[in-house]
Amino acid sequence: MVGAFQDSAGHFTLNNLRGLLDDNVVNAYWISFRISAASAIGGGLIGFLLSWAAVQGQLPAWIRPTLMTFSGVASNFAGVPLAFAFLATLGRVGLVTTLMRKYLGFDLYSTGFSILSFTGLTLTYLYFQIPLMVLIVSPALEGLKREWREACDCLGGSSFHYWRYIALPILWPSIMGAMLLLFANAFGAVATAYALTGSSLNIVPILLYAQIRGDVLHNPNLGYALALGMVVITGLSNAGYIWLRSKSEKGRT
Repeated sequence: MVGAFQDSAGHFTLNNLRGLLDDNVVNAYWISFRISAASAIGGGLIGFLLSWAAVQGQLPAWIRPTLMTFSGVASNFAGVPLAFAFLATLGRVGLVTTLMRKYLGFDLYSTGFSILSFTGLTLTYLYFQIPLMVLIVSPALEGLKREWREACDCLGGSSFHYWRYIALPILWPSIMGAMLLLFANAFGAVATAYALTGSSLNIVPILLYAQIRGDVLHNPNLGYALALGMVVITGLSNAGYIWLRSKSEKGRT
């Protein structure tokens, strides 16, 4: 925070904050926001459905502990190993890309897809966003009492009425709070994005790295201002998550 308000000589200045209004910086924030929002919404919806199927669905008993164990591992699998895994899987000569081309006659890259693009990075983020959503929202689903569903059925309500008037009003703070946490998680991710796309995608963490450690765009104080902006955005997301979590706990009691 201090460095964001200093120049290279250590004097007070607001030029670093003015630098955040540069078109390149604004574009980086916008791309980061879109990737974080897309991975948070996609990861939130898919993760919620998987969690609901494991907790509330009539699935075999071994599904739930297996899903939870996998989610615990996958939610922490990021950085260079994750980037390499996706390059080896969905890169131009990746395993899945090659198999699809050989056995299905379908060239994934002929559709305009690229693992180094917005879509590719969002898809990579989903690998740890979906398991994280499963871990966060499962306790909320476990808090739905069976008596509530039985009472709805006794009063002539359908599954739609149960979810519309009972389950979703109780779960929505947990779902929205978890998505805010996923957003903050993706917005601050740097190792995976840098290892996967390098400088081909202009997002805030990569631009921040270039300002602090780069040879061409070397302006550490502007980098501190970029970091301060990221702290504010992720801080607001986490504050929203904490508020919604407390609201969810009150709703269940």
